[in-house]
Amino acid sequence: MQDELTQQVCAWLEGQQQAMQDCLEALVNIDSNSYDKAGTDAVADQITQWLEQDGITIIRHQRPESGDILEAQLGGTGQGHVLLMGHRDTVFPTGTVASRGYTQQDNVGFGPGVADMKSGLVMNCFVLRALSRLPNCPLPVRALFTADEEIGSPDGRAFIEATAQGARAVLNVEPGRVSGNVVTGRKGGAGFLINVTGKAAHSGVSHADGASAIETLARKIIKLHALTDYEAGITTNVGTITGGVSRNTVAPFASAQLDTRFVTTAQRDQLYKAIEAIIAESDVPDTLATIEQTSEFYPLEARMSSALFELYQVQAKAIGFAVDGEFTGGCSDAGWTASLGIPTLCGLGPVGAKMHTDEEYCLLDTLVPRTQALASTLLNLHDVSFASAR
Repeated sequence: MQDELTQQVCAWLEGQQQAMQDCLEALVNIDSNSYDKAGTDAVADQITQWLEQDGITIIRHQRPESGDILEAQLGGTGQGHVLLMGHRDTVFPTGTVASRGYTQQDNVGFGPGVADMKSGLVMNCFVLRALSRLPNCPLPVRALFTADEEIGSPDGRAFIEATAQGARAVLNVEPGRVSGNVVTGRKGGAGFLINVTGKAAHSGVSHADGASAIETLARKIIKLHALTDYEAGITTNVGTITGGVSRNTVAPFASAQLDTRFVTTAQRDQLYKAIEAIIAESDVPDTLATIEQTSEFYPLEARMSSALFELYQVQAKAIGFAVDGEFTGGCSDAGWTASLGIPTLCGLGPVGAKMHTDEEYCLLDTLVPRTQALASTLLNLHDVSFASAR
């Protein structure tokens, strides 16, 4: 049985299907690659316009190079707030919209970032708009619209962690799984750049005088890949390699990019130590390897989402749909907040699939019910004890 405030919010959202689709079309038709500051800022401009029309407080944190950080506030700024999260950037290069902007076929919306995660941004906007129509918002709500999640949140992470301090819960609107599930667990991951220097020599005349950086790299790749443990959920993958100057020269340099995934922070720490040990080993005399971390996401461990998920399930059932939790190997900003000990639930956005491809799509009939479930969860957080998650 829904309380009066929840009923009021859900009733208003029930009539917003077309408005949400129109907003989704507007956002999808703005190129917003992670490195396109003008594009991600244009998305921020549009969101600001929508929210300010309803009197919602907007703070814009100007950033010199990356997209500005947009923060919305509702119901005061006290501790125990709820944090809504979403990212404005996509993986698609600037110019994509000109060749394939937003299109719709019956219940399916297509376009760059339509699921990941322009539809989630629309959801957060409409949750805020719905709450702003209440006589008094029953608890402080803050929403972050960041601009660099697809490249590891190098600029956004600090704002996420700062805004999450003191939060009661974090709700992240990454796309719902194609199964209709939300995300209760995510792997963490990190990227590394490995550089190896060696000594050049003619491969026929003076081979013994050289020291092959490629050979050292090859030996290390075998050891790095051996760290993969499917049962534990740990994977290591060298996805690119380069090096050498010619076929008949002992390679004086080589480099590779390494991707790692892990399920827990304890695994992360153990994996990093193992990688450092491999890089430090002397595989070929007169060669030297170094490693630089280029990106990182922390994992969303299931224990950090369990209580929130149980509440979400109840609210979804009251609205009229069933939902389960799901684990995924993909990373998200939810890992940053979960690692701070704050209950976090992810994958709350509309249902979509084929993210990061030309066939990416969003199921439009999930816009309203998923937004209602998100708003209902937020309004009923007082019913949940998070002691076990901390």
